[in-house]
Amino acid sequence: MFDMSIKGWSLDKDLQIIQADVLMAVDDSIIIEEPLCVDVGLPAFLYSALHDTTPNRFAPADQWERMPFFVCGCGDPECRGFSFVVRHLADEQVELASVEERSNGTYRELETHMIPSLEYSKKVLAVGETYLAFIKDLDYRPYFGETVKVVEDLVHQIHQQLRSE
Repeated sequence: MFDMSIKGWSLDKDLQIIQADVLMAVDDSIIIEEPLCVDVGLPAFLYSALHDTTPNRFAPADQWERMPFFVCGCGDPECRGFSFVVRHLADEQVELASVEERSNGTYRELETHMIPSLEYSKKVLAVGETYLAFIKDLDYRPYFGETVKVVEDLVHQIHQQLRSE
C-alpha cells in the first residue's frame, strides 16, 4: 500500500515557498516523515505519475522534471532533498526507488518499492489538487515562475490518464 499524506500546508511569504508535513510510506516502510518544502519538487512529483524520472538536484529551475520530489524546508534542492527514480513497468506497476544523489550526476539506490500504477497516480494527483486549492487566493510568486501553470497542466494530464484506464 502506498501512503502519501501532506498536512499543515503553509506559505513562507519571505521565501515564497510552500511548506508542509510530509509522510510517504510504502507498506511498512516509512520513506519520509518530516516538515519539508513541497512546491519546488511538486512538478517533478506529478510528472512521475506520467513518465519515468531521474533526478538531478543540481539542475536549473527550468528543468523542473529533474528536481527532488521534496526538499529541505528552506526550499533549496541543493541543500537537502528526497530524490526518487520512477520507472513505469509493463505490468501496470510503478517502481519507486529512493536515491542518494551525488554532485557528479550519479546516484546510489537506497530502497525500491513496487506500487500499482493506478494507486500511485491517484495519490500523486491528490497532492497536486490540494496544492492548487491551497495557493488559489495567495500572493504567491515561486522562484520557477511557471510552477502553477506546469502543475495545472500535469494535473489535467493525470486526470486524462485516469479516465482512459
